[in-house]
Amino acid sequence: MRIDPRSDSEMLAALKPQGTSRRPWLRLLSAVVELAGNKGELLRHAERPWASATFSGTRHTIVLAFTGAAAIAAGEAFMEALPEHEFEIAGQLVADAAILSVEHETRPEPKMVVEAELLLLEDSYGALTPG
Repeated sequence: MRIDPRSDSEMLAALKPQGTSRRPWLRLLSAVVELAGNKGELLRHAERPWASATFSGTRHTIVLAFTGAAAIAAGEAFMEALPEHEFEIAGQLVADAAILSVEHETRPEPKMVVEAELLLLEDSYGALTPG
């Protein structure tokens, strides 16, 4: 058995983003979960590069589960708000946000699983403005 001599704090520091080159997936996930009223359980996140002739960014697929009546109500509000929501993610613009699928289960308790897709574009102007 091998033991890593680094302390927990050293290992956590190594995992923290270094500079601004780190992709904004964590900030996006936090904003999406917050928009869902903190009632959605993150089941899956996938990120893939995206580019056009003039823009570059990333496309994110996020799957949230809402379990119980109160959570399902928050999930329904999330689905209604997502397409028009203005996210504030430094250096990024959410160019598109859509619900891809919704699945309902009734047993053992009411549950709704929502799959959403968001397109983040690098905002060269936003990187120059404070906020």
